[in-house]
Amino acid sequence: MSRPLRVGVQLPEVERDVRWPEYRALARVAEEVGFDSVWVGDHLLYRGDGRSERGPWDAWVLLSAIAAVTERVRLGPLVACAAFHRPGTLARLAVGVDEVSGGRFVFGIGVGWNETEFRAFGVPFAERVARFEEAFDAVRRLVAGEHVTVAGRFVALRDAVVLPPPARRVPLMIGSSGERVLTATLAHVDAWNAWFDLFGNSPEGFAKETAKVDGLAERVGREPAKIERSACVLVVLDRSTAERATPDGFAALEGGADAIAGELRGFADAGADEAILVVDPITERSIRTLGEALAALDA
Repeated sequence: MSRPLRVGVQLPEVERDVRWPEYRALARVAEEVGFDSVWVGDHLLYRGDGRSERGPWDAWVLLSAIAAVTERVRLGPLVACAAFHRPGTLARLAVGVDEVSGGRFVFGIGVGWNETEFRAFGVPFAERVARFEEAFDAVRRLVAGEHVTVAGRFVALRDAVVLPPPARRVPLMIGSSGERVLTATLAHVDAWNAWFDLFGNSPEGFAKETAKVDGLAERVGREPAKIERSACVLVVLDRSTAERATPDGFAALEGGADAIAGELRGFADAGADEAILVVDPITERSIRTLGEALAALDA
C-alpha cells in the first residue's frame, strides 16, 4: 500500500546549540528510517522574547553539506527569506544546492517576519512585501535558466543568468498565508506550505486554509490541483524534555506510532500532499521513534 502522503522532518533550529556532526547524524537517520525529506530554517538571529539571544547555522551551508551526506531525501529551506540575499545570489545558491543534491532540492521561499534580525543585519524591513514581489519574479526566472533583465524599484538586473546552467527548473514552494504574497506567487510555484500555528495543527484547520489557496489560485488563473499542499505539523514526543512551548489554542500530535500515523492520515484526507514534522524534542531518538509511525503509515 502506498503512503498517503510524503513525510518530512525539520532539523533543529534554535532549540539548543547543535553542531555539524549531530546535523549529519540526524539527516542520515531520517533517511534511514524512511522520511521523504529534511528541512532547515533560514534565520539570522532571535532575541528579545524572554530567552537568551540565539541563531541557527546558515541554512545554505547546512543544506549543501546535508546534500553531500545523503542520497535519497529531498531537502530545502523552511523557508528561505528572500530579503537576506540579492535575487541573483539567492538563485545561484538554490541552483548550487540542487546540483550538489542531484536534483533533490525544493526551494522554499518567503518574505520573512522577524524584524529583529532584519534590523540587526541591515536588511530593509519596510515595504518587504513589495521587495519580495520584485525579488521573487527575478529569482523564479533565474532558477529556471532564463536570462533576466529587471529595472524595478528594488531589483536591478541586466541580462543576468545563472551559470553553470541549472540541470532542471528548480521546484518552488511558497511559505506564506498573506493574500498579496500568494497572489504574486501561486501562478508560478509548485507547492504551498503552511506553518502549524496558521491552521491550529489540525486537519480541519488545514482544509480551511487550503480551500483559501484554491480560491486565490483560481483568481490568478492557476489550476489549484497543480499546486501541492504542504503542512508543517507539531509533534511532541516527550514533554519532560520538550524544547519549545506548545502555542495556546491547539494540541500537538502525541502518542504512539499508530496514533501519530492516524493523525497524519487525517492531514492527507484534508488535502495535504506532504507533512513536515516539527518535532519536540528534535533528537536522533525522536527521529527513530517517528520511523515507527512512518512504518505504520505505510502499512
